[in-house]
Amino acid sequence: MYKRLLPLALATFAVGTDGFVIAGLLPAIAKDLEVSVPTAGQLVTAFALTLAVAAPVLGWATSSMDRRKALMIALIVFAIGNVATALGTSYAAVLTARIVTAAGAGIITSSASSAAAVISPPERRGRALAFVLGGLTLSSAIGLPLGTLIGSSDWHITLWAVAALGLVAALGVAIALPKIMLPATTFRARLEPLKERWVLGTLAVTMLALTGAYLLYTYVGAALDDTIDGSETTLTWVLFVYGLGVLGGNLLAGRLSDRYPAERLLIASLVVFTVVLLLARPAIENLATTFVWAAVWGMLVGVPTVLQQHRLVAHAPAATPVLLGLNSSAIYLGIALGGALGGLFQSWISPVWLGVPAAGVTVVALLLTLVSVQSRKRVVAVEEPSLAVSTN
Repeated sequence: MYKRLLPLALATFAVGTDGFVIAGLLPAIAKDLEVSVPTAGQLVTAFALTLAVAAPVLGWATSSMDRRKALMIALIVFAIGNVATALGTSYAAVLTARIVTAAGAGIITSSASSAAAVISPPERRGRALAFVLGGLTLSSAIGLPLGTLIGSSDWHITLWAVAALGLVAALGVAIALPKIMLPATTFRARLEPLKERWVLGTLAVTMLALTGAYLLYTYVGAALDDTIDGSETTLTWVLFVYGLGVLGGNLLAGRLSDRYPAERLLIASLVVFTVVLLLARPAIENLATTFVWAAVWGMLVGVPTVLQQHRLVAHAPAATPVLLGLNSSAIYLGIALGGALGGLFQSWISPVWLGVPAAGVTVVALLLTLVSVQSRKRVVAVEEPSLAVSTN
């Protein structure tokens, strides 16, 4: 089974690396394209925003297509977009190339998950999805710092490497994956869960949590510039520690959510996350505390996403594919909004202080979580008596 899943995991790894690595290369990209770092940061925003919109729209448009064929086309578009980014000599050209790349990436993530679910036995479906989506998690731990290291001499090389990853994944899909046809769904059906207030609120929490994380993360290179003395190698190691933290947070959240209520864990993690973001400025005063802070910060970035997926799946198991697809869009909307707000705030404050507005956004996510938990308790309290009567 895992031989078939490997190219799918490689595809999500490539998407994750491509989406995250730009943040570590922003100073070099800004210098090369002769724009400011906040302006270069909008490349992250454009990629994430396009992916968030493309995932449900293009997922619906290609729903009647063979999953293998859809993945191969998407991976080729993804590779072409990265090549165009690497060849771009102006900000406008690179921005356009990032939008094209994200359109391909939007199909990859949804198609890889649905393909994994189909080719796996029901009793191993959960592990199969974890394996494929693990590519995204692994990209933050390995792909991000590795891509930053590769691009330390020339950022274009990283984009060439990601394009090559996409082509290798496309070849693997062509060889290992069988023809997979799924029932076509209407675009309206895919958006149907958004009519439910609790689901909409939960997706908003996902978006805000990621907004708080990426408001600072998008400009982490600029924020750490004085601390690392402009060293790309040191930045790579900081990002590597951060990535390990994300990976650890994912694993920890998955283990804890099997034993404790996801809502309580989410509230606790958002409280700690707020504190850690507020401590960002003093924490990055020297290199030693920067590494410790980066590990804790990464772990707290990795926790909410898993808990939110757990909450959505527990809420409506039958609608899992649609809900997780919408949650994925919420994640990338949060990344886009974080990049945009981070660039905006730099008009008033130095990048080293971005942890403060990031903490403010996280507090809003925390408050919304508290509201959603209370509203859910009220719904359960109303439904329980009627259930008791119908049982008798």
